[in-house]
Amino acid sequence: MAVKIRLKRMGKIRTPFYRIVVADSRTKRDGRVIEEIGTYNPKTEPSTIHVQSERAQYWLGVGAQPTEAVAAILKLTGDIGGTNTLRQPEPKADKAELFDKALKEMHAEPKAEATTKKAKKAEEPKAEKAEEPKAEEPTADETPTEDAAEATAKDEA
Repeated sequence: MAVKIRLKRMGKIRTPFYRIVVADSRTKRDGRVIEEIGTYNPKTEPSTIHVQSERAQYWLGVGAQPTEAVAAILKLTGDIGGTNTLRQPEPKADKAELFDKALKEMHAEPKAEATTKKAKKAEEPKAEKAEEPKAEEPTADETPTEDAAEATAKDEA
């Protein structure tokens, strides 16, 4: 009986997740297995690989043949000739710490203006126009002149 170490596909459509299994070479890809010796998730960054090294060494020692994909995984973990070159994922930040940080930023002074450059440009001309007094209308400080009085008298007549 020929024994293979291969991947057994699990997971949903477009979200593959694999188990590294030892199975008879004549069985189906996702069929009956002799033993599960690890997992492989290619969708995470970096890929998550867990292998029971002792069991993998045992099966390689008794003559089980790894497929190309499994051989590449076992080279990364150091089970086949070499050292462990697996990249470890960065630890996730604690949700409570992220919440506290966001809360502090919300109550802190704003670091920059809330308006964009376009909004600032649009506001500047309006401010200049508001500062200039209109020449046509007399202000409250000025008294109407005789010319203005004559013009109003003509309009009334």
